[in-house]
Amino acid sequence: MPAAERVTVLWPFVAQLAANGLWSILFFGLHWVFVALADLVLLWGLILLTISRFARVSSLAAWLLVPYLAWVSFAGYLNAGIGWLNG
Repeated sequence: MPAAERVTVLWPFVAQLAANGLWSILFFGLHWVFVALADLVLLWGLILLTISRFARVSSLAAWLLVPYLAWVSFAGYLNAGIGWLNG
């Protein structure tokens, strides 16, 4: 796989990893519940992009990210609920 193609496949993975780490800081550290929810929406989209890019290389790698997407969806539901109840 050429280097340019590797970057195309891996940048969404690195971006979603950063967005995931940022969520913990926003939610737990700063208590910015709604900003953390916006970060989760971005994270969800980045996970979908990562899945689609990984599918080009390995369908197994793509499918292994599906439970992660489900978990982030549930975390988004909880995050939105906490924001709504404390808003």
